[in-house]
Amino acid sequence: MKFYRLVLAIAALWLSPAYSKDPHTLEDARNFHRVSDVLLTAGQIYPEQVAALQSESVELIINLAVADPSRNAEEPFAVQQAGINYVNIPVLWDAPTPRDLELFFAMMDARQGRKTLVHCFANFRASAFTYLYRVIREGVPEVDARKDLYAVWDEAKFDENPVWRTFINESMASHGFAAGE
Repeated sequence: MKFYRLVLAIAALWLSPAYSKDPHTLEDARNFHRVSDVLLTAGQIYPEQVAALQSESVELIINLAVADPSRNAEEPFAVQQAGINYVNIPVLWDAPTPRDLELFFAMMDARQGRKTLVHCFANFRASAFTYLYRVIREGVPEVDARKDLYAVWDEAKFDENPVWRTFINESMASHGFAAGE
């Protein structure tokens, strides 16, 4: 009986309007968020959205999702074929590491003002890493960066995924910041 309920729940989620529409604009990407004129975050993007990326003048995509043949196998080719730089830093959902964050920081530092989309499957990894970068590297006041983080996250999501609250707090502390500072 539990399996049957699980199948129904997955089918309902899959058929819901948020997941069944054919995404052609960036705003159709799950949890899309415009942080600034040159920084965007989102969930998974699809080849159908490449034209929208070009229209937005996106020059760099940093994908923090792990490889998944059913969800993102075509993305690197479609993006690079469109002339957009592409970097994949596969961050494990249940085990983000300081090394992942440092590599992300290096890629963000190297972008030199290029309009950038940071994404993963649902924009949770992307928004958390972007929050940390903005506070630690760019000196954005934590309270301002937190507003963009909470455009995607909320306390319930952090309660469901405590590894992320711990990762953020430990990353902030290791760089001399207090979470919520």
